[in-house]
Amino acid sequence: MKQERTIRVALLGAGSVGSQIARMLLTQRAEYQARCGADLELIGIAVRDVAAPRDVELPQQLLTADAAQLVAAADLVIEVMGGIEPARTLILQAIAGGADVVTANKALLAAHGPELHAAARAAGVQLSYEAAVAGAIPVLRPLLSSLVGDNVQRVMGIVNGSTNYILDSMHRAGKTAPEAMQIASELGYLEADPTLDVEGYDAAQKAAILARLAFHTELPADAVYREGITKVSAADVALAQENEQVIKLLAIIEKTVTAAGEPAVAARVYPALIPASHPLAAVHGGKNAIFVEAENAGELMFYGAGAGGAETASAVLGDVLSAARRMVGGGAPVDPPTHAVLHPLQMTDMTTSYQVRLAVSDAVAVVSELTTLCAAHQIAVVHVAERGSEVALTTVRALEVKQQRLVAEMAELPHVTEVLSVLRSEAVAA
Repeated sequence: MKQERTIRVALLGAGSVGSQIARMLLTQRAEYQARCGADLELIGIAVRDVAAPRDVELPQQLLTADAAQLVAAADLVIEVMGGIEPARTLILQAIAGGADVVTANKALLAAHGPELHAAARAAGVQLSYEAAVAGAIPVLRPLLSSLVGDNVQRVMGIVNGSTNYILDSMHRAGKTAPEAMQIASELGYLEADPTLDVEGYDAAQKAAILARLAFHTELPADAVYREGITKVSAADVALAQENEQVIKLLAIIEKTVTAAGEPAVAARVYPALIPASHPLAAVHGGKNAIFVEAENAGELMFYGAGAGGAETASAVLGDVLSAARRMVGGGAPVDPPTHAVLHPLQMTDMTTSYQVRLAVSDAVAVVSELTTLCAAHQIAVVHVAERGSEVALTTVRALEVKQQRLVAEMAELPHVTEVLSVLRSEAVAA
C-alpha cells in the first residue's frame, strides 16, 4: 500500500489567529489527512515568548523562539505573526528553502507583494494569502481562478470590520462617533491605537491586494487614495437616514482610463453614501462584504466575517490544504498574473458625486447663490434640502478636482458661515 506523504508545517505566530490554526491542525489532523492525501505534521510554533499566557492551550514542546531554525525544517510555512519584519525575512527564507508559504499579512503583501511573488516564482513554490483580505470570506481565490476567464470591471467593498461596526452603531443604535469607538474598543474591534482602522490604512492595503488579483496589475498601497471615518458625525448619519441612505467606509477599485486615454486603475478608500437598498447597506456589525462587477458574470457579492481568530484561521487552512494537495499531486504553483499595465489614477482625476452640508445665515438666499454657482461650474445639483440653519445639496458626478473647487467657492458665499461636511456619494448614477 502506498504510504502517504508527511508535510512538515511550521507556524509563525500564536496570537488569536495562530492559536486557532494550531488547535485545528492538531485536533483535525486525521480529517485533513483524508481531505488532502498527506499528513500535516505541525512541527513547531514560533513565538516571541514561550512562557506567555495564551487563549488556547498549546503543547509546550511545540513552542520555540527560534523562528529561523523552525522555518529551515519545514515543507510549508504559515505566517500569522503580522508586521513587516521579521515576517518578510522569514517568508523569503522559507521560499528560498523550497517551502510553500501561506500568510494572512496584508501589510506585508501591500508593501512587498511584488518581491515575495517574484521570489516564489523563481523558487517554484506557492505563495497564498486568502485570509489577508476580508478574513473568512473566500474572495481572492474566486478572483484568481473562477473569474480568470472574465473581465472584472469594478470591486467595491466593506473590508474593515472595525469601522463598519462604528458606522453601523451610529446608524442603528444612534451612537455618536466617540461612543461607538469606545464600544468597539471594549469589544476588541479596535487596537489601543486605532489609526490603522479609522484612518483607512488597513482598507487601503486590502484594496491594493484586490487590485492585483482583480485587474492583474501591481498597485502600491500608497497609490490608493485614503480617507478615514473620523470626520463622519451624527448629523451626517441623520441626514443620510432622512435620504434613505447609509454611510459606509468603502474600498473601491475600478478599471478606467487617463485623460490621455491610457488604461488606468482608480483605487480609493473613503466614507461614502450608498442607497439603503444596496446590498452593502445590509452589512452590519463587524461583518465584511465585497461586491464584484464582471463583464460577463455580472454582479457578485461575497459576505461574511472579516476578522476573528477562528474565522481567519478557516481561510488560512483553506490555503494550507490547497497547498498540500498541490504537493501531493505535483501540480505547478499558481502565480497571479500581473501583465496588465494600468496607471494609478490620482484622486483629483476621478469622477465623484458630492454631498455638501453647509451652515448658513439665510437658507433661501443661499439656495439661490448655490444654484448660480453650480451652474457656473457646470455641475448640476441632484438634490437640495433646507434644514433650519443648514442647507445640504448633492451634486451630479464630475471630476473630483472640479468638485473641490466648487466647495471652496461655496465656503466664500455671503450667506454660508461654514462648510460642515463633505461626503462622496455612490448613490448618484454615473
